[in-house]
Amino acid sequence: MVVPELRPWRSARPHVVRIAGAVRPRLARAAAAAKPRIARLARAGKPQVARVTRPWQYAAGATTAGLALAAGVVTAAGPWDSSGQRTAERDRAVALGRAGGTDHGRAPGPPAQPRPAPSAAPVLTGLGGVSTVKSAPDGKVLAKTLTPLLKDPALGPRPAAAVVDVTTGRPLYGAASDAALTPASTTKIATAVAALSAMGADHRLTTRAALEPDTKEVVLVGGGDPTLTAREAFDGWASLRTLADQTAAALAQRGVRDVTLSYDTTLYAGSQKHPIGVNPNLALVSPLMADEGRTNDSTSGPVTRVTDPAADAARRFGDLLKDRGIKATSPGPSKATNRAKTLATVASRPLSALVERMLTDSDNDIAEALARHTAIATGHRADFAGADRAINARLRALGLPVKGAAFKDGSGLHRADRLTADLLTALLAKAADPAHPELRPALTGLPVAGFTGTLTTRYTDGAAGVVRAKTGTLTGVNTLAGTVVDQDGRLLAFAFMANNTTNPAAAQKALDRAATTLAACGCR
Repeated sequence: MVVPELRPWRSARPHVVRIAGAVRPRLARAAAAAKPRIARLARAGKPQVARVTRPWQYAAGATTAGLALAAGVVTAAGPWDSSGQRTAERDRAVALGRAGGTDHGRAPGPPAQPRPAPSAAPVLTGLGGVSTVKSAPDGKVLAKTLTPLLKDPALGPRPAAAVVDVTTGRPLYGAASDAALTPASTTKIATAVAALSAMGADHRLTTRAALEPDTKEVVLVGGGDPTLTAREAFDGWASLRTLADQTAAALAQRGVRDVTLSYDTTLYAGSQKHPIGVNPNLALVSPLMADEGRTNDSTSGPVTRVTDPAADAARRFGDLLKDRGIKATSPGPSKATNRAKTLATVASRPLSALVERMLTDSDNDIAEALARHTAIATGHRADFAGADRAINARLRALGLPVKGAAFKDGSGLHRADRLTADLLTALLAKAADPAHPELRPALTGLPVAGFTGTLTTRYTDGAAGVVRAKTGTLTGVNTLAGTVVDQDGRLLAFAFMANNTTNPAAAQKALDRAATTLAACGCR
């Protein structure tokens, strides 16, 4: 499947008017140089296009960090071409000869190498020395700029922060950056890097239906795909309806019209219940579920879940079989034997797309599934404890600073999770390393400030489009980690962590203010 190049700047038109006033000072410095590009963008923006309804699809192409903020951010984030992508990104795509972040088909060579994307390169200016900026920000100037902001009482008694130059990996700023704090959903960055490292960006999760010989028992075998859907519009995700179509056809070829239906959830081990208990932010952690066990038509965010996702998926599969002329009993738990013959399979989108959706929407169900799969891929038990050991081991193997880190889950919902600001920035820098293209979706999936995912309504003051970051929020915990293009076009990775906060709205604003200041800072 080839993902068509998106036209995100068309959807972004409503944002442009709001942002233009905030960015005029930057525009003035390069009006003459930007004029031809501005004209092209204006012509491209005229058609009125329907609003995009699946926010993670913004991230499916390689990074389009500003989503073409028309004239406003041309000078703030580097030169743009008429398609709304940074020209340095396009040049980087040519230099690397490949790109990750979504499914563009297989290219010759190792199975982990996807075919080059037709859009921009996966990261912004700084990779592998491509940046045209002569120097990174000065650490002392950066400290003078950021330290007062981190003293905001809204960030609690001892916030932590780190800033790294992505081009060189050199730390530029640190404040309690080695303190292991509760990270909340920024944990998902670690989960993403570990999973991509363990399985590769092309890996897919397979759900199958198998027939036990001589028994007419059909077993629906969960493959741990949290994106499996039973909806009519499945948009490229693995479809339970497609599986039912293929299964019914295979049974009809065998002359079988009446089956006993079972389901197999033995891929995972241990308790399915997250330590926080029943919670609308995630379903039971099961290798078999349809639409994340949601009880409405939502695709993200908190909602009441079904009490048994696997039984629910099997029941829906049975109903689909009946609609296709195959009579099936009420399903019960079982285990497919080695003698079972596969009737049909459906596979998820590549791991790259799952990671991007997880990060953009802060999807806890995908996060827990990827943590389990990381354990399976590395020989650990597929439970919460095994995932903790597996993630730790993968990050250590990448040479990342895991001292003090703890991964009690893959999503960050567990309050006993621990990460440092140093580790978060190191994860982001590693994902940008040209030597690790398989990790790039950990960057391309980050929400775009002012436009996608959990940052859609934030950063309306001029940093929209130049900040990409994962948010983290629990009671008393506010974190933010991602990348930013500074005023001179340098790509920086940052992490801001605040524990023991008392006013979540004020803490969030303080974190956003720090990231916005970093974007506006030449600091040289």
